[in-house]
Amino acid sequence: MVEELPSVFLVGPMGAGKTTIGRLLAKQLGRSFVDSDWYIESQTGADIAWIFAKEGEAGFRERETRAIDELTQQPQIVLATGGGAVMAAENREYLKQRGIVIYLNAPVDVQMARTAKDKSRPLLQQPNPRKILQGLYSARDPLYREVAHIIMPTGHTYPRHMVNQLLQQLNSFCISTSVDSEPEKD
Repeated sequence: MVEELPSVFLVGPMGAGKTTIGRLLAKQLGRSFVDSDWYIESQTGADIAWIFAKEGEAGFRERETRAIDELTQQPQIVLATGGGAVMAAENREYLKQRGIVIYLNAPVDVQMARTAKDKSRPLLQQPNPRKILQGLYSARDPLYREVAHIIMPTGHTYPRHMVNQLLQQLNSFCISTSVDSEPEKD
């Protein structure tokens, strides 16, 4: 199954566990793991907060779209996208058409707990981060669902257990997809 599995792309809000789950999943699948934010940082030589400060969110999103385009063309990788990657229609198309998209769905309380002390998230450097997270979740959840082939709730189980569940779902997804694409026999 693993050899036939296309690239796997993780989407979801900040704090959903995309990087943690992505690393573990890549290890289990014997694949390379790439985090799109880290990729952007390595390409620019600057961290995301600096890019936001100098170029604004629009400048960052342009860089993100170029990165998503490049990364989704790589064969058999596990990619963790930034939380806002789904905001651009181009990115949603790249993700949906070039691999299997897994939406790691984390409730706002889980996001708050995981991001509370993280100063590297520019969108949360506001007086009321909970309100920001709630607004982002409301705006982005339908877009995550639009691109997702698999939806996995996060925050209530250990990462290794979640990866085992994902492997089962990926196996089921691949089996059902191959059955659906086989020509009918007379």
